[in-house]
Amino acid sequence: MATKKRNKLKVIPLGGMEEIGKNMTVFEYGENIIIVDSGMAFPEDEMLGIDLVIPDISYLEKNIEKVHGIIVTHGHEDHIGALPYVLKKVNVPVYGTELTLGLIENKLSEHEMMDSVDLRKIKAGQTVSLGPFKVEFIRSTHSIADSVALAIETPMGVVFHTGDFKIDYTPIEGDSIDLSRIAEIGKKGVLLLMADSTNVERPGYTMSERTVGETFDNVFRGAKGRIIVASFASNIHRIQQIVNSAIKYGRKVALVGRSMLNVAHTATKLGYLNFPEDSIVDIDRIKRLKPEQVVIITTGSQGEPMAALARIAASSHKKVEIIPGDLVIISANPIPGNEKFIYRVIDDLFKLGADVIYDSLADIHVSGHAKQEELKLIHRLLKPKFFMPVHGEYRMLKKHANLAMNLGMDGSNIFIMENGKVLELTSKSAKINGNVQSGSIMVDGLGVGDVGDVVLRDRKILSEDGLMIIVATVNGSGNLAANIEVMSRGFVYVKESEELIEEVRGIARQAFSKSPIKKGGNWSAIKSTIRDDLSTFLYRKTMRRPMIIPIIVEVQPQKDKK
Repeated sequence: MATKKRNKLKVIPLGGMEEIGKNMTVFEYGENIIIVDSGMAFPEDEMLGIDLVIPDISYLEKNIEKVHGIIVTHGHEDHIGALPYVLKKVNVPVYGTELTLGLIENKLSEHEMMDSVDLRKIKAGQTVSLGPFKVEFIRSTHSIADSVALAIETPMGVVFHTGDFKIDYTPIEGDSIDLSRIAEIGKKGVLLLMADSTNVERPGYTMSERTVGETFDNVFRGAKGRIIVASFASNIHRIQQIVNSAIKYGRKVALVGRSMLNVAHTATKLGYLNFPEDSIVDIDRIKRLKPEQVVIITTGSQGEPMAALARIAASSHKKVEIIPGDLVIISANPIPGNEKFIYRVIDDLFKLGADVIYDSLADIHVSGHAKQEELKLIHRLLKPKFFMPVHGEYRMLKKHANLAMNLGMDGSNIFIMENGKVLELTSKSAKINGNVQSGSIMVDGLGVGDVGDVVLRDRKILSEDGLMIIVATVNGSGNLAANIEVMSRGFVYVKESEELIEEVRGIARQAFSKSPIKKGGNWSAIKSTIRDDLSTFLYRKTMRRPMIIPIIVEVQPQKDKK
């Protein structure tokens, strides 16, 4: 008993705070840890060449013997995308619902990890014991099937984690969110509420997914040519409604995009997508059908340059090209930061003769996240002692904190966290106490974490101002043995800038007369002088700062043969 009194519950977000993506939260009590979600984020514009971003799990690696398992709330990339990388370092059981595990299996298969990972299927309504934690999985509704919220019973009290959710009373598949169970948990008492903040800036209620089906019916009814619909591959309910409308109006459906094909295959196999076999055709068959008989469902609703829709818009897709009269529907709202990519794709589609329906023109998308009135309902049902807004940028977390205060919660009981900060709780108190190592690990090709801020800064310089290489050949006495060679990449074209290049050679030659030369010593002083002098000169001359790399090649005189 004495040990329990000394221990406190620690809640440590390693991702998902002040950002959209890479959601991961650690719950620690004594010598026991469980992890909720393991997501990735897409790289920001300045992360040149980076494929994806995952949380820094150094803290978990140091405490690996304490970790009982990873619990996953649903199958979106920002909640499962980091799992292949995390499980290579922290290989523990993963708990999730059937569809969530099916999507995780796809990812692990790509990384050839299926044989080494312990996946444990759970259903909404089940409870799993992991050390001192009892985790109850509660049926929820979101923009992907099989989503759950979590009631985590700890020695200090119950922590309720909503996961990503909205309150959809008429979901496409299955029952609605289990509000009665949530109310029961609220009556027993909740120590800490952690709630989705994505749509807290928006008043009212999020519309039901079924409303999109009505819009598709209306659009399909009047369409004369082919219909191409871009959506998130993981939005199985959206895909189901597109297929339903296609069947209703006598059209066949073809799927385009690797992730779309993988998710659809998994969802069909597990029974989350249902349609007659002959309603789906291979993309190679669409040329044999009349335009009014075709619907194509594709990835690329965020304008991603390598996704199928962007390649179709650029006329570089191998299987699909726009025919004048095609109707393209972009069934998604832009993720903040993606607007310019999406509108560029829309412009290109219009130029090719397609008609395009996007978010501002029709109700062809609804969010999967709760708006203000739904969030208020959850707060009222649970009546938590403490509150931590999660899943959002700082302004969203702040707005959610304000919403809780407007409902009567004491501001001192609300904690706007940062990644790595530690919230310590007892049954009666809570405070932020210290932090652990956290941050972003960048994945570039097969490299994980080998690209850091220094490399990104160099890439940024190279992308903006280019590179200039100065090669000086010197003899054993430290004198120039040949004319200085200048190479430029991404800065100026040497043959068209001969005057500037000659001035660069002159400044490099001067560096040899200014810097002390020691026979057999290193050449760092001369290199530094060349770099500094050329940087000043080139900025004054061009207002640009290319990366300057001086290379000194020392040649030894050949000995006479006897």
